[in-house]
Amino acid sequence: MQERNARQAAEGHIRGGIRRHPSSTRAGADPLTHFSRRHTLAYPKRSHHGQATGRRRHPTLSLVSLALAILASGCASLDLVQSGSLSSYDNLGQQKGSLGKSRSFADPAVMATVKTVRIIPTRFSDRASGRIAQPQDRALVTHALDRALCIALSDRYQIVASDQPADLTIRNVISDVVPTGKAAAGVATAVSLGSSVVLPVSVPRLPVGLGGLAVEGEAVDATGTQRAAILWAKGANSITSKPRVSEVGDAYQLASAFGSDFSQLMIKGKMPTALDIALPSGQRINSHFGGKPKYAACDTFGREPGIPGMVAGMVGAPPEWTDKAGQKTMAP
Repeated sequence: MQERNARQAAEGHIRGGIRRHPSSTRAGADPLTHFSRRHTLAYPKRSHHGQATGRRRHPTLSLVSLALAILASGCASLDLVQSGSLSSYDNLGQQKGSLGKSRSFADPAVMATVKTVRIIPTRFSDRASGRIAQPQDRALVTHALDRALCIALSDRYQIVASDQPADLTIRNVISDVVPTGKAAAGVATAVSLGSSVVLPVSVPRLPVGLGGLAVEGEAVDATGTQRAAILWAKGANSITSKPRVSEVGDAYQLASAFGSDFSQLMIKGKMPTALDIALPSGQRINSHFGGKPKYAACDTFGREPGIPGMVAGMVGAPPEWTDKAGQKTMAP
């Protein structure tokens, strides 16, 4: 009897400390059950189909969105530009991208049968030529673009000289350029080098005087039919773009980025995404360090400056200090 009374008193004490739910007043309702239900509200509710509703956003996605917002706030703005050099603009898809913009088209079925490719040297449009005064600077950018494209396409296709017949012919035109502010790049380089002495990481580049590049290109077959095409524009940003004291410092770096994107469009039939990360092939690594390219046709555009070029880029030196392709001037 005493044990029963003690047990009832203990249960009453527990129940008395639990906040009662209004529905617990009905017959047979157990407040312990409502206590459990109240604490399950911290989890996502589920519909009668078992699907979660009102789910919180994953923290990783929030961090990615924040990073993109920071990059966009310190990025040169450049629109896609049609210079009229493409045989057709009708095949291009919708504009994609935020930090870099593009419209593209590729015929994967045809690309899978292609064996040989030739690259016509890239040229500047009249509009873009007017923004970069020195022919040597323009040649630096066009050679960097063609070289990056040639080396990347060598992973999949045989590259032949521009005066030889091929399954596909590639033509690119630089449709617009935003020159890099040389003074701002010099200050940013000095700040970056100075901060590296006292800080474990370098400070972001000043969002002033950032350059940009817009390009349009296409690949046509022997009949002149367009099999791949791209409109592309991208500006330098404060985080990933290294300042170089040259009017084409940013355009020079972005030219290589275009070559990489266009080559992936041709090889895979679609534009690459930020998550498309793969180890470079042996021939690309060799070329990156200034070695002999896989196909002799790529030597037309000069070789990568290798380690000296990397060091020059780290200290903000003009690209012409180590890349001698600019000495081979081309017609505007």
